[in-house]
Amino acid sequence: MEIIYSKIAAKAIISMNKNTRERIKIGIEGLADIPPKGDIRQMQGIEPIIFRLRIGKYRVSFEYIMKNEEKFLFIKDIGSRGDI
Repeated sequence: MEIIYSKIAAKAIISMNKNTRERIKIGIEGLADIPPKGDIRQMQGIEPIIFRLRIGKYRVSFEYIMKNEEKFLFIKDIGSRGDI
């Protein structure tokens, strides 16, 4: 499964220190597994269906997208708990 990052998510990852960046990277790679790994919850009251992954104090919001019979993982945003 291909992972696609939004500009906001890419900028957030670049601004993090090396240890945090590695933790986030490992967590996101776990989302591409079947079944996905991690503390994942569906966000309430939002359409289309968006999920969040908890990695310590950070949250990764993402969704699965089907395009031409291929499944993509789209990372929308990454930030601390209060920012997402």
